[in-house]
Amino acid sequence: MALRQPYRGPKWIAILLYVALAAMVGFGLFAAAGLSGPGRAPAAASSAPPAAQGGTWLALAPMGEPRQEIGVAEVGGVVYVAGGFRGDTAPTGTTEAYDIARDSWRFVATLPEALHHPGAAALNGKAYVVGGYDASGAVDSLWEYDPGADRWQRRASLPTARGALAAVALDGRLYAIGGDRGRPVGELAAYDPQADAWETLPAMRHGRDHLAAGVVNGRIYIAGGRNGRDFAMTVLEEYDPATRTWTERAAMLTGRSGIAGAGVGARFYVFGGEGNRGHPQGIFDAVEAYDPAQNAWTRLAPMRTPRHGINAAVVGTRVYLPGGATVEGFGVTTANEAFDPS
Repeated sequence: MALRQPYRGPKWIAILLYVALAAMVGFGLFAAAGLSGPGRAPAAASSAPPAAQGGTWLALAPMGEPRQEIGVAEVGGVVYVAGGFRGDTAPTGTTEAYDIARDSWRFVATLPEALHHPGAAALNGKAYVVGGYDASGAVDSLWEYDPGADRWQRRASLPTARGALAAVALDGRLYAIGGDRGRPVGELAAYDPQADAWETLPAMRHGRDHLAAGVVNGRIYIAGGRNGRDFAMTVLEEYDPATRTWTERAAMLTGRSGIAGAGVGARFYVFGGEGNRGHPQGIFDAVEAYDPAQNAWTRLAPMRTPRHGINAAVVGTRVYLPGGATVEGFGVTTANEAFDPS
């Protein structure tokens, strides 16, 4: 900035003008460079997430009936989908089996209890459906499915009734994690099929439901979910069965709930979710992978069909994601897709 005419007033005023002008220019230079002046904090570094990279999606044969908030487990190369909400919003016990080799579905024995939001996992050649909600609220039931006999059998009840929980299998035991029973909880319990009994274990630090779970290198990872106040949690917790302790790890890049999780190789993957104010249907297509060795997340190729109300099954290096909802809240679909991270 230059004066149009030479200044002819008293010299002390000229000195003050010069000092003020120099200060203004100096401040502008600091601001332009993203630096801080005296008493100011340094400018924040960019927090933009890394660009999506890696992974391939495959479109597969759709389910026979559209459902969301389902239990999903794999036994012997077959992915079983049990329970959930039907298109009329009613809970169901419908169970379908997806034959990966044939890319085809068939209906099998119906789950004896109509449930939505259960946890599910496979253990010792059987599929298990744990907890969830019936028409009255959260339940404490555990159901075991024998594919050879095409039969469901009731097993020992959970220590507490819970819906919208997560379930994983590890070292011969079934773990039921978090969920809701009138309030979000961090409860952890392990089921021993040989003894037909549950053991209550130390709870998570962060109570939550609609969360994702997976196993990597003998440890359980829990990501995202909702706690009644935050419906797009980013918190990641790691459970070590050897020490029976929880440790908080690097937060997810994208907070969300109604998500699916899976451990493949040395990484933990999280898929989809709801609560996205930037999407017309309020859902996420985000796929993120956590590397425990680096304590860091990577964003991967987005979902072909963004969904929430999903669960996942792992076969080899592929993650299978049937059903779910394509609209926040309610919006059932028959979509069936697999993600290959390799």
